[in-house]
Amino acid sequence: MVNPRRTALYETHQALGARCIDFGGWEMPVQYSGIVDEHRAVREACGLFDISHMGELMVGGARAAEFLDYALTNTVSKLAVGNAQYSLMCNDRGGVLDDLYVYRVAKDVYLLVVNASRIAEDLAELQRLVAEFESPQPVNVVDESDNLSAVAVQGPHVNRFISQLFPVSGLIAVERPTALDKNQIDVFIFEGKDVYVSRTGYTGEDGFELIAPNEIITILWEQLMELGGDHGIKPAGLGARDTLRMEMGYPLYGHELSKGVSPLEAGLGFFVDMEKTFRGRGELGFQKKEGVTRRNMAFAMTAKSPPPREGYTVWIGDEEIGVVTSGTQSPSLQMGIGMAYINQPHTKRGTEIEIEIRGRRFPAELRKKPLYQKHEQHS
Repeated sequence: MVNPRRTALYETHQALGARCIDFGGWEMPVQYSGIVDEHRAVREACGLFDISHMGELMVGGARAAEFLDYALTNTVSKLAVGNAQYSLMCNDRGGVLDDLYVYRVAKDVYLLVVNASRIAEDLAELQRLVAEFESPQPVNVVDESDNLSAVAVQGPHVNRFISQLFPVSGLIAVERPTALDKNQIDVFIFEGKDVYVSRTGYTGEDGFELIAPNEIITILWEQLMELGGDHGIKPAGLGARDTLRMEMGYPLYGHELSKGVSPLEAGLGFFVDMEKTFRGRGELGFQKKEGVTRRNMAFAMTAKSPPPREGYTVWIGDEEIGVVTSGTQSPSLQMGIGMAYINQPHTKRGTEIEIEIRGRRFPAELRKKPLYQKHEQHS
């Protein structure tokens, strides 16, 4: 690993015995006690993730909402202060430059949380679009990624202790974090600093993501671990984050999403507002009218097999019909699962397929997302 970047929590991870890997140029913990153990902690109790590698871009100005409506696929101008939405940024050909979360943190201020590998590209693209937008009132895009860190605390037991961190009411609307609805955000004071607390996550469980200045993130982590100690909290790495998101069918940039893939092909049309003007709308309008030639689908193995992995081919009989974008052995479902781009007309749920794994084909079936449902939880 050549000169990897490290988060402010790196020494904490080392002390906890984490095994670290290179992830998008960052030296990040992939596991502590083990991926399956950490995965089950999140599903059944609580897990704490370092997500400081994610980027934070602040967009401000009287016309910031109009600008973001132009830059992104979802309708940012519909957001009330203290609310958030998932969105995508596309190129002129409708390809996905990034998927991200947009938080309206003040009247004319928006926080964009973007993928670690896309920070520089997203910043450059947004600044280029500002010039293209030609607003008589300035729109400012500022990269705060180097100043901010973030953690995600996820799982059914989080509500038992999260509010103990913040004795004073939020600065936007709510008295305590547990009063936030899904996709809402507020600002709480911790160690004399502002902390963004949102009811969002990437696991399919209830939980919160906390964005704070670098200098207080270690004590924030330590207090979360202490408060959650009686509630089954465990530190969790990127390995569990990956298996959790795959069970939910959530996309990961560089796998399900890329410049060569459109939101409609990825099955993310719900987050594309075709009633407004935005980058890539022309091509996406054509795709919506004519239909896409492939679609990202979830699948589950239907017999014992090695885990499916990215790049494995998908077959029906003698016809190669797709390629796996993500795959794993599901700790919750105890079977091989994944996502794949499947060519039309083979995208009907319930379609029986085969995944070629190490030269052998194993049976699988196309399934509805999410693959994991609460009632299917294994003890």
